[in-house]
Formats: sequence, C-alpha cells, structure tokens
Amino acid sequence: MKAIVQDTYGPPAVLRLEETDRPVPGRGEVLIRVHAAGVDQGVWHLMAGMPYALRAMGFGLRAPKVRVRGMDLAGRVEAVGADVSRFRPGDEVYGSCDGSFAEYACAKEDALAPKPRNVGFEQAAAVPVSACTALKALRDVGRVGAGQSVLVLGASGGVGTYAVQLAKAFGARVTGVCSAAKADLVRSIGADEVVDYTEHDPVDGSHRYDLVLDIAGNRPVSRLRRALTPRGTLVIVGGEGGGRWIGGNERQLGALLMTPFVGHRLRTVAAMEHHHTDLEVLTELIEAGSVTPVVDRTYPLAEVPDAIRYLREGHVRGKIVIRL
Repeated sequence: MKAIVQDTYGPPAVLRLEETDRPVPGRGEVLIRVHAAGVDQGVWHLMAGMPYALRAMGFGLRAPKVRVRGMDLAGRVEAVGADVSRFRPGDEVYGSCDGSFAEYACAKEDALAPKPRNVGFEQAAAVPVSACTALKALRDVGRVGAGQSVLVLGASGGVGTYAVQLAKAFGARVTGVCSAAKADLVRSIGADEVVDYTEHDPVDGSHRYDLVLDIAGNRPVSRLRRALTPRGTLVIVGGEGGGRWIGGNERQLGALLMTPFVGHRLRTVAAMEHHHTDLEVLTELIEAGSVTPVVDRTYPLAEVPDAIRYLREGHVRGKIVIRL
C-alpha cells in the first residue's frame, strides 16, 4: 500500500510517499480502507519531534517510533481483529489512529464510531481530534451551560470552528476572535459577535465572560484573566511557540500553579485520544445540523508535505484534509 512515512524528525521534507506493508488488525483493532485523513497541528509536532518533551513521552527519542504519519481518518472497514463486536467489513467509520496518511490503517475499536450519514468522508475526517478536543474543553473542563457567555480565541481554526458551534449547541452566547479575513466564516457558523484581534484587544477587560477558551494562543494568563467574570473559567487549549523543551506549555504550567490562589478556574486541555462515546455525541450534533465540519482545502496523499506547510502558515479556515 502507499503511505506517507518518515525515518527521522524534521521539516515536511522528511516525509515521503512509499510502498509499505498493509497493517494487520490485532485484538480489538479494525483495519480501515482510508478514504480521507485530517491534518492538524499534532501531526506537525509528531513529524518535527517538537517540543523535545514529546519524544520523552514515548514517541521516540531519536526517531519516530511510528513511521506513518496522520491521526484523523474516515473510511470503510476492511477487516476486524479478535474481540471486535461493534463493526464488520463494509461499515463506514470515522475516528483516529496512528498512521492515517495511508491507503489502509488499523485503529482501536473504541476510537471509532459510525460515520455521520449526512457528511462525506472528507468532512468526517475533519472531525475526530479537533472536535473531540473542543468538546472536552467546553463540556468536561469548561462546564459550559445555557445562558453563559463564551469567548473563543482562535475561532477560525480546526478546534475553534467546532468550539463556536458546540458552545452555541449548549446554549451559550458566543464571541469569536479571529482576523477580519475570517470574520464572515466565524459569523456563519453561529458566533453572536466577532472580534477582529488586529483592531481590538479582546481581553482588555472591557467585556467579561463566564468562559474563555484560548486555542493555541500566546497571551499571558494574567491578561486572559482580565476577560473573566469574578468566578469565570479559563481553558487553555494546546499552545504553539515557546522553547524547544516544552514548547508552548509554559502558560499551561503557570495556570495550573496559579489556580489555587485566585478566584478564577484556570484549566488546560491537550489534544488527546478520544473514546467512541465522544464521537457519538458529535455524530448526533452533526446529523441534527448543529455542527458542520469546515474544510478549507484538500490535498492528495502525495502532497501531505505541502498540506503541512500550508497549515503552519496560519491561514487555514477550519481543517485541511488529505483525500485518498
């Protein structure tokens, strides 16, 4: 099968299209014929091996342990391993795994759900990691509720476009922050107000919110707290930049150390593996029309390096998807 592989950490140039063996599903795993695969910042971090702390977390100190890149996917079940009970060959599924930039990939049964009936494979592949991260940030960590005010910093990106829609689905009033060029998109997915961060400082204290989601930002926690109500909650979702060792996680660490001494709830969320129950919640919302995946553009498998370069330029509206 064709797959995008790497044998060393580095820039997108380390990725190459190669013929490799088709994986074999183990116990509790499902073999999927991949029709589309999502691209997000996590793919870049695993490709680059940055920050260095990532390597120490089991991804490979000197070289990637998993040669094939990619996490999000959507496709059809080709075969199932032992003890798999929820799927059978021919089922249309979506979810995440290691190595989705390939014609075939194996995923854990619990990381998959039936694909929403009203979207195609490309839209479905844009959902798992980003939408589940937004869901966790809002529902589990942020404890968003009906009637609350929510500020989403980074509202036009992969996690942000889902955060806006999910907050609205949970009954909140949403203010999205993005550039002027992306304001129409953020408004179209349900934001009640849109702030152009190049013209106005959204955390200057002139408006206060029950919940602030800062997605891959770099504003100091002290400034973000200005935008909170006296008992408000700040959730820092991911982070870019920072040093080589822990990257953009300095703010997360600072927030966790600060939270016992302030009235605000300061919390953090990282993109992580999800359970199929989270995908099933998202499927219901997608099929009900409350959430719509936003796909900026698609690339063929051979052009994964170009897709990652475009992602890192910071111009993406929603998600990038690889089509197979």
